[in-house]
Amino acid sequence: MNTAFWYASRATGIVALLLLTAVLVLGILVNRQGRLPGLPRFAVTDLHRNLSLLSVAFIAVHVLTAVADTYVHIPLAAAVIPFASGYERFWLGLGAVSLDIMLAMIVTSLLRGRLNRVLWRAVHLLAYASWPVAFAHSIGSSKDLQQGWMLVLALGCAMIVLAAVVWRLAHSARQVPRAGRVAEILSQRAVSR
Repeated sequence: MNTAFWYASRATGIVALLLLTAVLVLGILVNRQGRLPGLPRFAVTDLHRNLSLLSVAFIAVHVLTAVADTYVHIPLAAAVIPFASGYERFWLGLGAVSLDIMLAMIVTSLLRGRLNRVLWRAVHLLAYASWPVAFAHSIGSSKDLQQGWMLVLALGCAMIVLAAVVWRLAHSARQVPRAGRVAEILSQRAVSR
């Protein structure tokens, strides 16, 4: 039995989980102006885009090596058609759902200049749904991620995402609503005169 495809599928899946976690956390931490403290906007945008593209490359290799592995039969169509695989139907179906969401984000990002901003943003916000679905796929379909240091790695990814969400919610709660910012600026100017 040739195990090279099995190892490649597992390794690329793990790297994809790490990269997708980084992409999601970066997206959560970015403020409304597209900036992170200490970094110019173009650096954040390029980092987000490049990590996203790198994760897509790892996902493509992950899918292709899983399909090429002869230990179990996974049809290529199961990569994009949810719940079409006879093997681990539910968990691989979640992987397909996550991949489909990512493909929608990629296509709409490529067409961003031609799309309504509201539509683009709505599809792009699906990234927040894609990560937990991909995470569930990872944990459910891989016995490796259910024990030992791989479980610690997966839980570490989840904790980092949770910490970023908590930080973002706390930061948003402290923000003055847009309408209130104008009044706040005007009142500060009146006091300083």
